[in-house]
Amino acid sequence: MRDFLPADKARRESVLAVIRERYRAHGFDEIETPVMEEYSRLHAGIGGDNEKLAYNVLKRGLDSDAIRAAADEPADLTDLGLRYDLTVPLARFYATNRGQLPSVFRSIQIAPVWRAERPQKGRYRQFVQCDIDIIGDASARAEAELAVATLDTLDALGLEGGSIRINDRRVLDWMLDRFGFAADERPGVLITIDKLDKLGPDGIVAELRDREATAAAVDAFAAFLRRPMTMEYHPYGERQIRKALPADAPDDIVAHLVGIGEAVAAARSLSLPKGADTPLGDIPLVFDPFLVRGMGYYTGTIFELAHPSVDYSLGGGGRYDGMIGRFLGQDVPAVGFSIGFERIVDLVAERGDAVADAVVLVHDRDVPESELLALKAALVRGGSRVRLEHRTKNLKALLERAAADGYTAFATVGAGTTAEALEVKPLA
Repeated sequence: MRDFLPADKARRESVLAVIRERYRAHGFDEIETPVMEEYSRLHAGIGGDNEKLAYNVLKRGLDSDAIRAAADEPADLTDLGLRYDLTVPLARFYATNRGQLPSVFRSIQIAPVWRAERPQKGRYRQFVQCDIDIIGDASARAEAELAVATLDTLDALGLEGGSIRINDRRVLDWMLDRFGFAADERPGVLITIDKLDKLGPDGIVAELRDREATAAAVDAFAAFLRRPMTMEYHPYGERQIRKALPADAPDDIVAHLVGIGEAVAAARSLSLPKGADTPLGDIPLVFDPFLVRGMGYYTGTIFELAHPSVDYSLGGGGRYDGMIGRFLGQDVPAVGFSIGFERIVDLVAERGDAVADAVVLVHDRDVPESELLALKAALVRGGSRVRLEHRTKNLKALLERAAADGYTAFATVGAGTTAEALEVKPLA
């Protein structure tokens, strides 16, 4: 968990403002949920490993006898916990407020979450997530809307060239069944497959054998990984998808993935100059049959956001049609996409619009307070951001600190200085 100095906080808020504006432009509405949820919801077996990282809240009013009595069952000591993501709270929110929401609800959630991570570079115990979700739409349009809004937001932040890796959990289940892996070993097999980028085919096969997965299934999977492949390029679409999968992939799943691509292609073409066109192959989608994503609640399409400037993902998401039914008693289709804010904020160039018209008034100690506040008020009414600073012997250091805090100009103020006579000079 971190403190943020004024300049860092201003930078983060500037990036968040762009994300909010682009999400709202695409028809999403912002909601807010409590930082805590009931323990039973956070530990319902749908959050994957994140459930093990949840911060739990001790029940109020427990005496020493009650604590000793619950020593063998820690869950008896807690009834609440800090949220470890924003999806579980959204499912509870929708189930609670469904009668006041549209049949297809597009939500924005931008808020901190907490996980008891082992501190290391890029991993924090408190961090901000930026989620958009669509609840109530089972069609490919929902995934396409999320993809278009996310890519548009990345472009607006100056990170053009992003792409989305896409897969479907149903494809993974079908492949594992096709290769012959037993149902009870598939979660472990998926954990191994998720390491394909790091370990390579040989490393994956070796780890599967170490796991003592079904030998014949491992042989079939190894043969698939090492199958002869032609080198011709296929743009995103049915040919790319079927080439990456074993023969006879389910037509309905392939059609759903193709539909996402067609909708994204149509939407992205609208942002090009008049007369330009976006062929299906030029859309920033890439089918990856071994994209896994670890959250246990995904039921269909899954995706990750990539950018050529880094070798790690900048966000991800997927379809979780079964989650809301746990709270509502009936299934409701749902799909979401989350931008990794902590990773993106470090990539975004300094935004000049966040520091425009920010003035430091450097005044002598004998200037009456009423005059200082009148000068400040006049500049604030004119749209400026204003800070008052006593003149110090080291004026250069004072101005350097102000510039680091986002101020762009300064003026010196003596007794009797009027707003009309104020001489504002740039800091740079």
